[in-house]
Amino acid sequence: MSDIAIRVEKIGKLYHIGERENYKTLRDIITNTIYAPFRWFNNNSPSKSRNLQSEDIIWALKDVSFEVKHGEVIGIIGRNGAGKSTLLKILSRITEPTEGYIKIHGRVGSLLEVGTGFHPELTGRENLYLNGAILGMKRSEIAKNFDEIVAFAEVEKFIDTPVKHYSSGMYMRLAFAVAAHMEIEILVVDEVLAVGDIVFQKKCLGKMEDVAKKGRTVLFVSHNMAAVKKLCTKGILLEYGSIIKNGSTEDVVNSYLDNNIPVQEFKPIRIDALGLEIQKITLNKDAEGVVLPFKPLSITLDIFAGNDVTGIGLQVMITKDTIDGILFSSNTKQTKDIDVCLRKGMNKITCLISNFNLCSGKYMLGFAIDCPNVCWHYYNYNVLSFDAQETMNGLWMTLPNYSHFYLDHRWIITN
Repeated sequence: MSDIAIRVEKIGKLYHIGERENYKTLRDIITNTIYAPFRWFNNNSPSKSRNLQSEDIIWALKDVSFEVKHGEVIGIIGRNGAGKSTLLKILSRITEPTEGYIKIHGRVGSLLEVGTGFHPELTGRENLYLNGAILGMKRSEIAKNFDEIVAFAEVEKFIDTPVKHYSSGMYMRLAFAVAAHMEIEILVVDEVLAVGDIVFQKKCLGKMEDVAKKGRTVLFVSHNMAAVKKLCTKGILLEYGSIIKNGSTEDVVNSYLDNNIPVQEFKPIRIDALGLEIQKITLNKDAEGVVLPFKPLSITLDIFAGNDVTGIGLQVMITKDTIDGILFSSNTKQTKDIDVCLRKGMNKITCLISNFNLCSGKYMLGFAIDCPNVCWHYYNYNVLSFDAQETMNGLWMTLPNYSHFYLDHRWIITN
């Protein structure tokens, strides 16, 4: 048997702007998955290439080729819009490539976004069995893992409740538990660590490590460079739909951080599910991409709301480019007496850090929104970046420092 789990050859994915994707029926998906654990799909036919010169097209992926061996854990990284999610949807057979071919050896379990594959009217129990059936598993196989899946998801009391009544956290916990516990050869995960609380994120990461240790193949997309570095054995860096680096995790992550994080770049973020637009994020009003240690740091979000929105949680995070993970995080839901109510129109919300005691270096600002009334989150570890620089004789400069924090201390020398 070949040691190659996935072979991707020169695939491309073209979208016609304004044209809807033609998805398969649920029956097609179930039939294809059950009867084709070894899958080959090829889309080089001329009919797929119509109107390729039109101005109303966009290539989400172009000329992408790579191989994944059985048991490898591959991190796929890149900026928003680089083509990561499109690639995973093709590998999961949610959509087909416009050109090129892919050969997959083994059953694929996917967790691409909150609620993918769940029917809102069905209970957690019914969705669990449905997902297992789609993967081609027998009812006895699903029953064997049922208790472990439910316990991992922490939804024992609600397993017979329609999932449309689940909170977003419950929804994601169950979706991840189903994908991670099923007897599959290949696990495809897109930003699973982008939702839920810290405890759940650590739980997911630990489970994916267990899956990898059992010799299964994992493809993992994340903006969390610390998680990618910890979990993955190799990395793929996508930019504008093409692979620009494929190699060791450390080399790929460093290339991403060196070349893809311009200082103080921010583009408005539309959150259609909540009718919100994050129009601007400002550091200290006039920081111009640089902040000073030991000084206050204000993070201000200008949020336009189409209607009144209540019950949401806002979170800001600061991470460092040395991929050591989150250095600072604050969530309004975990802060006493803070209730975020956005009124129709423009809202301004500020997180004030009274003493920014991080050492000099490049930092990334992350931002998240959690709304319990809908099964949806927005989470991005890098909405903009900034430099922390020390001053000497009134000049800004970056001093070498191998720690992350300034702690109040002193030296005592006794002779």
